[in-house]
Amino acid sequence: MSHHACDTVKLLTINDLSAMKKRGEKISCLTAYDASFSALIDKSGVDIMLVGDSLGMVVQGHSTTIPVTIDDMVYHTRCVSSARKRAFVIADLPFMSYSSPENAATNAAKLMQMGGAQMVKLEGPRMEIISFLVDQGIPVCGHLGLLPQSINRLGGYKVQGKDLVEAEKIIADAYQLQQSGAGLLVLECVPAMLAKEISTRLSIPVIGIGAGIDCDGQVLVLYDMLDIGIVKRPRFSRNFMQESATIEGAIHAYNEAVKQSRFPTSEQSF
Repeated sequence: MSHHACDTVKLLTINDLSAMKKRGEKISCLTAYDASFSALIDKSGVDIMLVGDSLGMVVQGHSTTIPVTIDDMVYHTRCVSSARKRAFVIADLPFMSYSSPENAATNAAKLMQMGGAQMVKLEGPRMEIISFLVDQGIPVCGHLGLLPQSINRLGGYKVQGKDLVEAEKIIADAYQLQQSGAGLLVLECVPAMLAKEISTRLSIPVIGIGAGIDCDGQVLVLYDMLDIGIVKRPRFSRNFMQESATIEGAIHAYNEAVKQSRFPTSEQSF
């Protein structure tokens, strides 16, 4: 067999992720911000790398994601996408970079053309923006529940969808995101039962963070998972360095825990 055959690792596509949901295989996702971590995460078999605007906090040292610019996002997305061979790359549209459909399209194009992202993520039930982007051939990941870019309006990082009215609204929004053409959905900090219901009802894959075990996949902020965050690790995260001697080992352990439905436990859920 020629050595060339070894180089046929293909980039995952949205179709691969949908197929994983259909056959009940958990999707693993981690945030990434640079080429070295990208290569390591990719090698460990994690399916999706999210270049999160969380870089405002963990890389830049801000107290929120608000100061992150589109240029910051393009730079970090390019670093991540240049070093991976298999993982699907999603990049966040940062604060105020999608205030209108045209603005959103211009910035999403930067993330894809210059950054190499395969999909962009935006926060909230912005149906008209999502359908506009999808019409331009831009794959979109939705994000509901806790919306870090709305932190000034929310007044703090807390669990969303705890009462019935809020929960019903999140379910309705999730449906509408799917109708608008979103190919993926991130649910952040919502009760496990609500996330389970949404994951079961939607045909698109649902990735949870602080949303219980029954989502189609899980995502964590890389630095929290490696216990090197500057601020206190959130309750829904877990320190995978505890049982690992190396960073590579910790990332591998995270991937395995997600794939085998051992993470998150009820301890990391609401």
